[in-house]
Amino acid sequence: MGKNVVVLGTQWGDEGKGKIVDLLTEQAAAVVRYQGGHNAGHTLVIDGEKTVLHLIPSGILREGVQCLIGNGVVLAPDALLREITKLEEKGVPVRERLRISPSCPLILSYHVALDQAREKARGEAKIGTTGRGIGPAYEDKVARRGLRVGDLFHRERFAAKLGELLDYHNFVLQHYYKEPAIDFQKTLDEAMEYAELLKPMMADVAATLHDLRKHGKDIMFEGAQGSLLDIDHGTYPYVTSSNTTAGGTATGSGFGPLYLDYVLGITKAYTTRVGSGPFPTELFDDVGAYLAKRGHEFGATTGRARRCGWFDAVILRRAIEINSISGLCLTKLDVLDGLDVVRLCVGYKNADGDVLEAPTDADSYIGLQPVYDEMPGWSESTVGAKTLEELPANARAYIKRVEELVGAPIDIISTGPDRNETIILRHPFA
Repeated sequence: MGKNVVVLGTQWGDEGKGKIVDLLTEQAAAVVRYQGGHNAGHTLVIDGEKTVLHLIPSGILREGVQCLIGNGVVLAPDALLREITKLEEKGVPVRERLRISPSCPLILSYHVALDQAREKARGEAKIGTTGRGIGPAYEDKVARRGLRVGDLFHRERFAAKLGELLDYHNFVLQHYYKEPAIDFQKTLDEAMEYAELLKPMMADVAATLHDLRKHGKDIMFEGAQGSLLDIDHGTYPYVTSSNTTAGGTATGSGFGPLYLDYVLGITKAYTTRVGSGPFPTELFDDVGAYLAKRGHEFGATTGRARRCGWFDAVILRRAIEINSISGLCLTKLDVLDGLDVVRLCVGYKNADGDVLEAPTDADSYIGLQPVYDEMPGWSESTVGAKTLEELPANARAYIKRVEELVGAPIDIISTGPDRNETIILRHPFA
């Protein structure tokens, strides 16, 4: 019997999921993206060479691994085709191994225009979106007016729906945001060009997955963003527009939830966040700058500097519960090397002195102060360690304390960006 493993982020994204998916796909027959779009940025480093993926599953660099894009992903054809071209220039046979659900909602030029116009209009109150049309595309989907990949292959039907959509969205762009209208003919012509290139990669992803399951193959489900950005369970409204938690695996792929065997939660040894929204452990001092510099904390998709702070056990406990996490992978442990003291947030204190668990919306974070445990740091390097015994004693104590605080085992520890710089204590596919 094969195993079906979900890999997802437990913080606000950027936890290092791409590297871990790439590492674990050595045993997988297929890797599936099930939510998000090209707002994701998954960085893989193999033998020192860096590759950043936005839409294509991270298993694409493993020979023979099928890569599937499920119905829960909002798909920008132009972004996907650029990504395919870049990989093909490196000799990766993407079109042979990539298959796409025709049920994926499309991201087209008017979604991008709306996204950027809204953020511009919000001014200081902006959400901090990537401006790539993700939110507006999901809105069209939920409003049952969106175009899907499968519509591309029926020109007349596509053109009729596109005309209705542009009447609606151009009215908002021109009269509310005072932005130029999107041209119908240009959008239609571009879409028809995409159709010719995408058609050979179409497949019923749900049927493909169940066929793999019936033949006892191992399957990896690759999450994007992080659990605290989930549209339902995140720090609303500073969230993304999809379900980034484990529940999104089934709805975004058509794979039954009872077939999932293991959920791996990826968490940094500290905390980061891109864009706006609450961040109780955020640091504005030299330590925050140290983490940002050592961790190269700049968004793989946007290039924006990430906000940095201490490890937060409160948000991780929430993520473990809502995802039914089987085990954790602790990444970027090496970034803490050289600190005299390391801190872990164990709770939040309000104005009355009560210690609380994680709130469910952004406004409820106002006025909360983190309560910290303090531990001695370590001067020795953890970079490239392959066994737990190679780590400094204080680093091992830190790992043990994280496990105690969150109530879940750490099964994998990442000690550097390369796929081989990893300690595996329990393999998800074992």
